[in-house]
Amino acid sequence: MATVLFPIPARDFDPTEVAVSWRVLTGAGHRVRFATPDGEPGAADSIMLDGVGLDPWGKVPGLRRVRLLGLLLRANRDARRAYAAMLADPHFRAPIRWDDARIADFDGLLLAGGHRPRGMREYLESATLQGLVASFFAAGKPVASICHGVLLAARSRDAAGRSVLHGRCTTALTWRQEKAADGIARIGRWWDRDYYRTYPDGEGRPRGYMSVEHEVTRALASPADFVDVPANAPDHRRKTDRVHRDTAGDPRPAWVVVDGNYVSARWPGDAHTFAATFARLLS
Repeated sequence: MATVLFPIPARDFDPTEVAVSWRVLTGAGHRVRFATPDGEPGAADSIMLDGVGLDPWGKVPGLRRVRLLGLLLRANRDARRAYAAMLADPHFRAPIRWDDARIADFDGLLLAGGHRPRGMREYLESATLQGLVASFFAAGKPVASICHGVLLAARSRDAAGRSVLHGRCTTALTWRQEKAADGIARIGRWWDRDYYRTYPDGEGRPRGYMSVEHEVTRALASPADFVDVPANAPDHRRKTDRVHRDTAGDPRPAWVVVDGNYVSARWPGDAHTFAATFARLLS
């Protein structure tokens, strides 16, 4: 049985990536200890839980809870149930502070994602968390990251000043996935057009420059080390259509990359397989 450090932001983490990973790891017999910036329980992105605010009429009183896009894009029933169960976990309700986490107390580290800028930037830009991530890699302890969690890993520097992912193979949220979600948000959530873009590109930069895939790729030893689903992969369409999501019994839609003691995945649709892969590595 391993003890896993699971740092999360104070708010706006992805409910599927956190709750499904928690359920799979604890179901495999591992201990999960959460950490937040202030030692208070974190909260998921509410829009990803209920879907309210993802439709064009989301700001109209009396209509905001009428959901079409919202029902398609929010966490599915399995993830919402996992989230509800996680809220009752004493370790979720009483997390440690980020700056109180000590690598010696843990056997592994899991970095989940989320995209809403108001909550996720503190997590992704935390020097404390980046130092922790670097320490886990330096100690050779297992690390798993999914979606924007890969971006936190990519920003963490080793003793030589390079990303801890330099020389590793990884996947992450792809620009194709991020661009598709951004396009939907610009129609549905028109008053908050950067809801899905944690870091807009800014003037003078090519589109996608600040996407997760492109920033992570710039931190790697070679662009070829960013591993997307190859065209000849079994179940390629399921893995890339952004509709199918994996389940505890069906890993076919998932894409997970393992490089030694490092595991990575792309988005909530990979969460079950991602966490199960990490659970086996910890064992």
